[in-house]
Amino acid sequence: MPKVTSVIVPYATYLRVYEPLAAFPEPERSQWARYARRTDRPSYQDELRRALADLAPTPPVPVPVHESEDAFVLDVDGVVCVCPWRTRLRGWLALDELSEELPPPVMDAVLPPVLRRQAAQDHERWLAINPDARPWIRTATWQVPISWFVLVSDEEREYDKGASVDSPPVLRYRTPMVQARRRVARGLRALKEAMDEGPLIDGLVDVGRWLEEFHPRSLVELDYGGLVHAVPAGALEDDHSAADVAEGIAALRRGDGAAAGEAYARLVERWRSVRDLRSAN
Repeated sequence: MPKVTSVIVPYATYLRVYEPLAAFPEPERSQWARYARRTDRPSYQDELRRALADLAPTPPVPVPVHESEDAFVLDVDGVVCVCPWRTRLRGWLALDELSEELPPPVMDAVLPPVLRRQAAQDHERWLAINPDARPWIRTATWQVPISWFVLVSDEEREYDKGASVDSPPVLRYRTPMVQARRRVARGLRALKEAMDEGPLIDGLVDVGRWLEEFHPRSLVELDYGGLVHAVPAGALEDDHSAADVAEGIAALRRGDGAAAGEAYARLVERWRSVRDLRSAN
């Protein structure tokens, strides 16, 4: 296991699904039940540091050789819910997305073709054995996708400004799965009535299909993760992006394009500094 350091990794945000133990078949259910009793469970920063450590060697390791046995755990009204890391599966999926985003010469410089071919072959063999596999975690860098905000409400916002390096700021939303699915359906209806197509519709359709893969008593969590370290404290405390998205969709539902545009403009302005920081990196 790569050595875990105290370095803060600032740019990743997360959408997680926590499923109740009853959703897992045996022997996995018992495995997670034992894991949930541990007191030394690693954090999301540990997870990301380990992934970045794999990219440091020459040649880099784009996808972990073995699947992670770690998970995030929550107690939801007395029910233990688990969100497995599944870093190997997510590594394969991230590699596919990276190939679509970077020009071939840049991609070849970052990860040589031979490594990518080997990873793709490993993924194909794994999928043949695990055809229904899906990740419990989605990750975004230097942003929170607008479609994620549709799943939550401002009333579910949890903000802690933090007290020290060991207790950093936290900004997240948690909502029951049934509520998240309901908001996806309502949001899609409003958007499709207002426009024929667009990236927000595509993103919402995609995340809605993903949510359908999980137990109805799951919990959905939108976590700003390490991005809290890239946003000034005052701006973070005043960040009510979910409220802006909800207001914009409500305006579309009323047929008020001007109000929808104003809500979107507030959202764009709020995230401008983060986009600038991303460009600088």
